[in-house]
Amino acid sequence: MNIHSAKTFILFVALLAVAVPSLRADQAKPFLETIHHRRTLISTIPNSGDLNPYAVIVAPVSAGRVQKDDVLISNFNGLTNLQGTGTTVVDYNPSTKRLTTFAHVPQHLPQCPGGVGLSTAMTMLKSGWLIVGSAPSTDGTTRTLGAGCLLVFDSNGQLAATWANENIRCPWGNVALIDSGTSATLFVSMAGFDVPPLQVRDPVTGYPVTVNKGTVLRINLSIPEGKPPVITDQTVIANGFAQRADRDVFLIGPTGLVMAADGTTLYASDALSNQIVAIPDATTRKDSAGTGHAVSKDGLLRRPLAMAMAPNGNLLVLNAKNGQVVELNPLTGEQFGAQWIDNNPAQSPPGNGDLFGLAIKPDGRGFYYVQDDVNSLLEATQ
Repeated sequence: MNIHSAKTFILFVALLAVAVPSLRADQAKPFLETIHHRRTLISTIPNSGDLNPYAVIVAPVSAGRVQKDDVLISNFNGLTNLQGTGTTVVDYNPSTKRLTTFAHVPQHLPQCPGGVGLSTAMTMLKSGWLIVGSAPSTDGTTRTLGAGCLLVFDSNGQLAATWANENIRCPWGNVALIDSGTSATLFVSMAGFDVPPLQVRDPVTGYPVTVNKGTVLRINLSIPEGKPPVITDQTVIANGFAQRADRDVFLIGPTGLVMAADGTTLYASDALSNQIVAIPDATTRKDSAGTGHAVSKDGLLRRPLAMAMAPNGNLLVLNAKNGQVVELNPLTGEQFGAQWIDNNPAQSPPGNGDLFGLAIKPDGRGFYYVQDDVNSLLEATQ
């Protein structure tokens, strides 16, 4: 080998040494491939007897009765197991392994149209305020479906404010949050616009009638020191999502919401269309993007519900029609695989209808979720 060729070869090897780690870093191992253990942490049933755990969030701060990294869970059913009648938020402390009732409100709350049935729409601000949605019923079905509201609790679990207006109709899915401390932006999916009762059937499909009126609402907040947050403006940034009544899960509509790493794109799970969509310019747009554009559809998805962003930047999506969590790339739509996190054979397929809330653990080495068939909080870890 001559000197010129040798220099060229050395340069090639040096460039390859730099390039290969970069390529490998871009091809991160799917998060679910690192998850090998699952265990039940605690029953989510409080002293009131509420059932059917829905929302799962991790407290971002210590405030009042809440410790940082506590797991807060809402209950959708009351003691009699009627859907849309749950009135409690419970608090699980991972250090003490104890469950306490954080908040308990009357079911018949005049400020909340239709009453209280605490849904999957829940978040906690850095300032300690907890915001949770209500998708209420009085008989456990959509025959008595109320418009609902968003309830604001202080860090000691006391009701401080109730938000109800024409844009709020059964706050249903995960809340995506951008929080600066003195102001915040919420994104909330709504699934209750003009939904007919369960008995009204589509003559072609035989299912309850589908109404394409589900929305995603952006709510901007001002947070005065020592006072409850105040809505400064609100915009419907997406609409036209399919929604309908359901005997087993009460409502089906747009559910999971996750803000992209770019801080502007919002991902949403469109349950009845069996897809994940992206809503561009979600933080700044002044109009609706309709139903956005599809990112990933069908494949391993089985009526996608709650979503969370894994530490590697992929989306984790819970299935409503089986007990699996699916991992996918939100940029390319590639589905990397699914893992059974509820394989209860009492349902068909296993775990069908059991999964709702989902939250990444603070250490990034797993996630929390709930199974409503056994009213329990669980964790999946590495």
